[in-house]
Amino acid sequence: MKKYNYIIVSLLTSLFITSCNDYFDQVPDDRLSLKEIFTTRDGALKYLSNVYTFLPDEFNQRQVHETSLYRTPGPWTAASDEAEWTSSGNKAKLINNNSIDATENTMVLYRWKSWFSGIHEAAVFTEYVDLAPLTATERNQWKAEARALRAIYYFYLVRTYGPVPLLDSDYAMDTPSDELQLSRSTVDACFNFIVSELKAAQKDGLMDDASTDKVSGYGRIDQSIAQAFIIEALTYRASWLFNGECTYYANLANPDGTKLFPSKPDEATKRANWQKVIDECKTFFQNYGSRYHLMYTDKKGVAVTGADALTFNPMESYRRGMRTLFSEVGTNKEMIFYRLDNAAETMQYDRTPNKSGNTDDYRGGSLLGATQEIVDAYFMRNGESPVTGYASDGITPIINEESQYVENGISTTDYTAADGTVYAQKGTRMMYVNRDPRFYADITFSNSKWFEGTEGGYTIDFTYSGNCGKKQGSNDYTSTGYLVRKNMDSGNRKQNLICVLLRLTNIYFDYVEALANVEPTNEDIWTYMNLIRKRAGIPGYGETQNLIKPTTTKEVMELIRKEKRVELSFENCRYFDVRRWGLVDEHFNKPIHGMNVNYDGNDFFKRTEIIKRVFTRQYFFPIPQSEIDIDKNLVQNTGF
Repeated sequence: MKKYNYIIVSLLTSLFITSCNDYFDQVPDDRLSLKEIFTTRDGALKYLSNVYTFLPDEFNQRQVHETSLYRTPGPWTAASDEAEWTSSGNKAKLINNNSIDATENTMVLYRWKSWFSGIHEAAVFTEYVDLAPLTATERNQWKAEARALRAIYYFYLVRTYGPVPLLDSDYAMDTPSDELQLSRSTVDACFNFIVSELKAAQKDGLMDDASTDKVSGYGRIDQSIAQAFIIEALTYRASWLFNGECTYYANLANPDGTKLFPSKPDEATKRANWQKVIDECKTFFQNYGSRYHLMYTDKKGVAVTGADALTFNPMESYRRGMRTLFSEVGTNKEMIFYRLDNAAETMQYDRTPNKSGNTDDYRGGSLLGATQEIVDAYFMRNGESPVTGYASDGITPIINEESQYVENGISTTDYTAADGTVYAQKGTRMMYVNRDPRFYADITFSNSKWFEGTEGGYTIDFTYSGNCGKKQGSNDYTSTGYLVRKNMDSGNRKQNLICVLLRLTNIYFDYVEALANVEPTNEDIWTYMNLIRKRAGIPGYGETQNLIKPTTTKEVMELIRKEKRVELSFENCRYFDVRRWGLVDEHFNKPIHGMNVNYDGNDFFKRTEIIKRVFTRQYFFPIPQSEIDIDKNLVQNTGF
């Protein structure tokens, strides 16, 4: 029996059963032919919806080994220094202990298969959609969406695996394996293809604004979403990991000798690559800037702008900019790209405390523990960093005296927002007081209060014998003494939420990073950085004596990295950012810390090593070994 390459063939046989649409689930065993499916407008539209199903669902990162082919989230949050899962079997630990390999057939293989399956289905849709009874406008628009999705799937592949084969044609199911010996394309070829295909989709039919289609537009690719992915792709291309500065991949080559990564660039080349990012960001702001804005909300989630926004709680403003109920889709003008169908219930279970006495719908698993490293990264209310580094023991914090941070002691009053919202209750450890309002939206800590509402309003106690502690939690407890709170709210843990994949601040950070590498004195850097800070309720750069505006690329990038780490925490950026910046030894090749969850009282509040982490070779996932066994021209990533 002939073998066939998974890239092309593995999903042909399951083309319909992988769809999340009932339409395809009900196809009989002999299956509808493709021509039959495309005889109606409804059939064509449902097939296009099937092409969308391979977008990642990042809400279920705990079960990356269990997810279906079309849901493939990554292990990104806990495979960075942001978080740690309690479960010893979580797949993120394969990355953190340097044991991931090419034979790992759930995480490594499934993401490869999923995104190449999306690429294949986009090609099938494009081939057959001309049979459907559509208007010329519809046909062009739908083809453009499939084209853009194909480019986005390539972006996810390159971001995860490095350069991959670019398929210039589709292949039939009976194509022999000896005709499918495909080499990897170069870094430049991959990014050039992604950008050119997105631009072509913009030109040839993408809607200007998909949200104007109130029936089926939400979540569909439009011109602004394509532009956002153009910016993301060019940002990666200009970065250390891909631009030729990373010598680890300097000798990675195809069997014919073609080097997959570029040579080390000169300064002019680096600046030119970053200038492309700047130019595309300016196009985004010019064409779509009026469509998107940072959200200001009151406690009811009503968006407000202008001077009135400054009277509201900045924690709520920031929190509502990220967390959106399904029923609110269309009202949040900060979201750019998102997945509607998702595993929100799993995400909420992971981040809800395992509170003794609560009923099932209001008691979670306390499973995704924030690290001490991310806790220390959040600014103080005066905008200063509380901790500038660690002593030689790797655990004792070096405290920034200008920040007014206090490590020990207990607060004697409530720390509140201007509108009276309590951020940190009286009796809270001082290390959690007077922090950046985003801290209180993103981190659950001992003596913090869970949201008001049914079975809410209680005070969290993560100490060993506490109401949410390890003693009563069995296997459901936080191993770090903190929980990730981002995306959470009052009510039960089964709320229907939107999984945001890109939002406006992603574009702001791409823009200021590019400016820092081309013109570090450009005032736009501080305009956009301060937009983010002011929405968060802390002073902007240049607004206090200590928050100066540096003038060198190195100094500006240091501030950008600090700010992005906080603003986009737990949003699947940190894992990729630290890699593409070449800072893995500084942040990932070391232990992570938290509180001591095995003790009560003051002994709990002792910085404790949770687990050692090792980084030596995992800039990218390995290419699945099953692919390499079939395709002899497909070379493995260095180190595997």
